[in-house]
Amino acid sequence: MLISAASRDALEGWLIHRKSLDGVAENTVEAYRCDVLGFLTFITSHFGDSTGLKPLARVKPTDMRAWMAHERKRGVAARSLARELSSVKSFYRWLAEREGFEPTAVLATRSPKFQKKLPRPLAKDAARAMIDTVDTQASKDWVAARDAAVLILLYGCGLRISEALGLTFADTPLPEVLRITGKGGKDRIVPVINPARAAVDRYLAEQPFPMQRDDPLFRGVRGGALSPRVIAKAMETARMQLGLPATATPHAMRHSFATHLLEAGGDLRTIQELLGHASLSTTQAYTAVDTARLMEVYDNAHPKGLKHG
Repeated sequence: MLISAASRDALEGWLIHRKSLDGVAENTVEAYRCDVLGFLTFITSHFGDSTGLKPLARVKPTDMRAWMAHERKRGVAARSLARELSSVKSFYRWLAEREGFEPTAVLATRSPKFQKKLPRPLAKDAARAMIDTVDTQASKDWVAARDAAVLILLYGCGLRISEALGLTFADTPLPEVLRITGKGGKDRIVPVINPARAAVDRYLAEQPFPMQRDDPLFRGVRGGALSPRVIAKAMETARMQLGLPATATPHAMRHSFATHLLEAGGDLRTIQELLGHASLSTTQAYTAVDTARLMEVYDNAHPKGLKHG
């Protein structure tokens, strides 16, 4: 059953609100749309009523449980369902304030429990071996130089794969610091290590395509923008050669940057800023820090009189 025009308009209105006022990234907006549209479709079918917004205002806890059971039955994992519920609650807060109804039944719904997966960084020697292997396995020298340059940006500068592949020719030669626009359109300043600059220079000297200022820095073999999947595939081949686990992905290189920086004495707040995390708790999980190391960081950060006893 199709949702009502009023429900669809409400969904689009909320998405515009999130994007314009809250600075939500386009990919996140699309995820929100998918999550809430699925919920609206279920509720419309559940009530057998596709007229106006009235069905949304009379949702009860039993209806929420029915929706969650429906999602689990069709194979949605607990983690994904928790994300869907979070999107639905955000939509309902906005809609209830706009339409003047009581959203407690939705907002009080408990999120399903799930085991949070901590990221698995590579060991230092494994990270270096990954870069070296990727640098030698491609059939074309410029492709090998390209893949190595991307991985060095992930591991040496802590960039997300989307951020590295979002660089343009105008960003070269790479400066000592880069202004990176990350998730949610938030800018941060990232120092660029000498090996990263050298790797990009080598790639530029070998790649065969003409470059204009606005062209993507990293190109595919046909000259278009490089796909993240190509880098993931290169790492997949390399990790099989090196005997590394399936967790050795492009994102693991960013994890490794954070973990190894902390091990070398970096403080969590600085690493948080370098990674572009909104919350320090995200950085703590990201770096797989043990309690002893955390207490050492806290000891170094606090005045002597405030140290734990």
